[in-house]
Amino acid sequence: MKTCQVSVQLEHLSKRFGETLALDIDNFNIHAGDVLGLVGNNGAGKTTLFRLMLDLLQPTTGSATFVADGVGYHTAKCEDWKAFTGAYIDSGFLIDYLTPDEYFSFIAKVNGLPADEVQSVLNRYTDFMSGEVVGQNKLIRNLSAGNKQKVGIVAALLHSPSLLILDEPFNFLDPSSQIAMKYMLEDYNRQTGATIIVSSHNLTHTLDICSRVALLEHGHIIKDYQKSDTDMIAEIENYFEGSVHHESVGTTE
Repeated sequence: MKTCQVSVQLEHLSKRFGETLALDIDNFNIHAGDVLGLVGNNGAGKTTLFRLMLDLLQPTTGSATFVADGVGYHTAKCEDWKAFTGAYIDSGFLIDYLTPDEYFSFIAKVNGLPADEVQSVLNRYTDFMSGEVVGQNKLIRNLSAGNKQKVGIVAALLHSPSLLILDEPFNFLDPSSQIAMKYMLEDYNRQTGATIIVSSHNLTHTLDICSRVALLEHGHIIKDYQKSDTDMIAEIENYFEGSVHHESVGTTE
């Protein structure tokens, strides 16, 4: 799996929806080879950030730039970055009137992956798919939520991207599949050096796999942790425990 070295530069990136400021990041760099976890409560801005990075939303200000082997690609001004980027945000990425096999063939063709290589790539993710996805002759729309999630994640990995972006990838997966995906992402980063960015409400898995964790609150990155930070886990857990306490106090009559 040949990959390039990809870093991400966010500069003065913001997004407003009417009067609501959903995201406001002054400057933030994600280094090549990072496994970055984005954590925060609902409404913190995680999905908005991903959609801005992938040119699915137009920013109010600023830009996202992917730098591959020293060459910068402003994601809103060119398409070349798509060749080395894989992403899965939600089921809207899927074509639900296709079977998984048809969808993987389509994704492979779009990304220039030869048809005779598709199966060998899919074989890498056999454990993760648990025999419930490929070769079942079911339309994607008739799959369980968990298996739809698997289709989207494997499709994002199909062309061996150097930058992988996954929004809430542990959602809908049973515990065995969550663990399989955790090992799969760790192994993919180790073998390829790819940059991986995930958002998740599953703190345990996120803290396990990520070399770096960014904490978002109301659209701002309020803390940037390295895995070597000895206080990282305690501080993040305390933050969310404090959020629960604050909400419970606020709703007490």
